[in-house]
Amino acid sequence: MTSISGAEMVDWNLAVATATRLVRPGPEVTRDEARAVVAELRRHARTSERHVREFTRMIPEGAAVPDTPVLVVDRAGWVKANVAGFRELLQPLLGKMQERRAGAPGGAVLGVVGGKVTGVELGMLLSFLASRVLGQYETFAPVSRDLPASAAGGRLLLVAPNIVHVERELEVHPHDFRLWVCLHEETHRTQFTAVPWLRAHLEGEIQTFLGATDVDPGTVLERIREAAQSFAGARPDAEGGDEGRSLVELVQTPEQREILARLTAVMSLLEGHADFVMDGVGPQVVPSVAEIREKFQQRRASGAGRLDAALRKLLGLDAKLRQYRDGERFVRAVVGQVGMDGFNRVWTSPNTLPTKAEIATPADWVARVHSKGSEQSEAE
Repeated sequence: MTSISGAEMVDWNLAVATATRLVRPGPEVTRDEARAVVAELRRHARTSERHVREFTRMIPEGAAVPDTPVLVVDRAGWVKANVAGFRELLQPLLGKMQERRAGAPGGAVLGVVGGKVTGVELGMLLSFLASRVLGQYETFAPVSRDLPASAAGGRLLLVAPNIVHVERELEVHPHDFRLWVCLHEETHRTQFTAVPWLRAHLEGEIQTFLGATDVDPGTVLERIREAAQSFAGARPDAEGGDEGRSLVELVQTPEQREILARLTAVMSLLEGHADFVMDGVGPQVVPSVAEIREKFQQRRASGAGRLDAALRKLLGLDAKLRQYRDGERFVRAVVGQVGMDGFNRVWTSPNTLPTKAEIATPADWVARVHSKGSEQSEAE
């Protein structure tokens, strides 16, 4: 990102340094154990690709699809990858905010100070998340020498220390758990490699969302202040509709909320589909899948204590848990009604993606997409 007045809106290097310094150490393993875990995760990633493709039938046999690298990383590696992704995705918004700041009195000084403050805050957030993410398909990953990605963007990350930590915590079979995680993450990789338009569609929605952001610093600060007060119970006049919302949701404009509804529907579809595939493939290749699923669901629901639950609520991570549940219910209902091939029509175009309302009522999506009228219009 081009720097204006010698300072960026976010000190990205400081964000990485802060997160790396604050993140908790991973579980104790010997060097040989670590190598064995990395090697096994890489094998499972390759095996999962075949299982997922056969089950989903999203990619015809023999079809050529873009390849994306699979990286087994530690917590610091996950932080570096995500900072690179954030920087890529937020570049248009931060550039616009930086231009406005440069024209304000004292803009250069504010740029230096604000960039460092924001870098520290982002680093603190990433340090919290870095010990919780098991795997991630990075849709908007930029290509770099240290962190390779496909030419079109995209890479699959498997966070080895977190996978080991959770398998020990749940007391499940390590081999089964590692394959189970890989099945979920490989489904996300298949979604984006099999559906060429999906990445561009999501990026367009996100950029429209960011473009609708009010870049006036005073307005943004006021929104954040009101949001914080509503969480602290300091706003006796708060509307009931604001109760239970995350900080992210509370600072949105009406236009952004409409975009968020569409993004929520897509993310529910992607996460629910991954869970559905994981459960569908699991019984054939993961002997202890029932035990793993039950224990993992309990872990998802309970969190790791009061502070963890509060942070998840504040950051909107509870909404992600609902996406897994609601999306999986949608996929299961549609497949049960029209079969896997009928469900796969969801990947035809942005127009066949479910709305947020249709995620809750799958029969409405089936009626809209599988009606005779819609079939004729698509054929034309």
